[in-house]
Amino acid sequence: MKVRVDVSADLLHWAVDRAGWDPETTARRAPYFNEWKAGTKQPTLKQLQDFASATHAPFGMLFLTEPPIEEVPIPDMRTIGNKAVPRPSADLLDTIYLCQARQDWYREYTAENRIPPPELVSSASTRTPPKDVAGRLRDELGFNLSERSSSSNWETAFRQLIDRIEELGVLVMINGVVGANNFRTLNPEEFRGFALTDTRAPLIFINGADTKAAQIFTIIHELAHVCLGMSALSDATMAGQVGNDHERWCNEVAAEVLLPLESLRKDFKGAITISELERLAKLYRVSTLVVTKRIFDAGFLAWDEYQETYRAEHARVIGLLAAGRARTSGGNFYYTQPIRLSHTFAKSVVASTLEGSTTYREAYRLLGIKKHSTFENLAEELEVA
Repeated sequence: MKVRVDVSADLLHWAVDRAGWDPETTARRAPYFNEWKAGTKQPTLKQLQDFASATHAPFGMLFLTEPPIEEVPIPDMRTIGNKAVPRPSADLLDTIYLCQARQDWYREYTAENRIPPPELVSSASTRTPPKDVAGRLRDELGFNLSERSSSSNWETAFRQLIDRIEELGVLVMINGVVGANNFRTLNPEEFRGFALTDTRAPLIFINGADTKAAQIFTIIHELAHVCLGMSALSDATMAGQVGNDHERWCNEVAAEVLLPLESLRKDFKGAITISELERLAKLYRVSTLVVTKRIFDAGFLAWDEYQETYRAEHARVIGLLAAGRARTSGGNFYYTQPIRLSHTFAKSVVASTLEGSTTYREAYRLLGIKKHSTFENLAEELEVA
């Protein structure tokens, strides 16, 4: 005999909204949804379990009397039109929770292995001139223009930047999906990155579904949050006038690290065309949106002109990003997984496991893998004996 359960229509709506399903997706993945919602039919226990799994909703929460209020577990600095962003998606929340779990493990690992805390954490405040912090970061990261220009492309420059940030003691995780689930793509329009600041194990997460050039800006923006000693969920946007002092300061630091105004004033040819934006973007290894913002900062654009130019360029970039996703394959797992996890973190977990300090079961959970052969291949890729 099938067991049927009574579920509130509000809870059903909550699960669907949380998963980001549109009506077409809902009809395809939960054919009886409208009947459940109307109360003309009740889901079986198995159907409700499948529905919870598909929407990534905790099964037990579907039996509540009203939808829970889920808040982002770190300060949320994102704004849309100077208003707080609506309910966070399940993909965003699960990504933060996963990173927090990994950070907890790494914090203990650094303490047990007496790894010195990074000096970068809380090394500045919003009263510190952004230009001063930017100059120090460029020097410490070895990310001056001459060094960037020597990279063959944005991706190479970005990989070098990641390695240098990790050398300073900050974990960098870059992923375009939730964990290792390639069916749960992260939305760069919802968030571009976040920082989990900690005295021993600061962590930066970058939305890998965003463009490479945009990721470069975001990673420096989040690094600025680490310098301030604060965790934050950011959209790292330059579209409008940021109201939050911390976000404004981090944007200014990131922009000055990547495209110093003094250099831009010398290199800008005066015509705001796509070809000029792309020339400068290639020269500085940044996105054309960063270039657009810095042209405004340099006084070459009035506010209304900047807003119009930025909106048009943003729409063009989003179109290119969508086309790029359609052509992109999953790539080599053993090459991409250390980037998703942080090379430092992955190598630490593997080493700790091989020496017997961490169980294989725990290692598989932390690394997002299921098979021992995958673990061995990953260890080989990371050159951990």
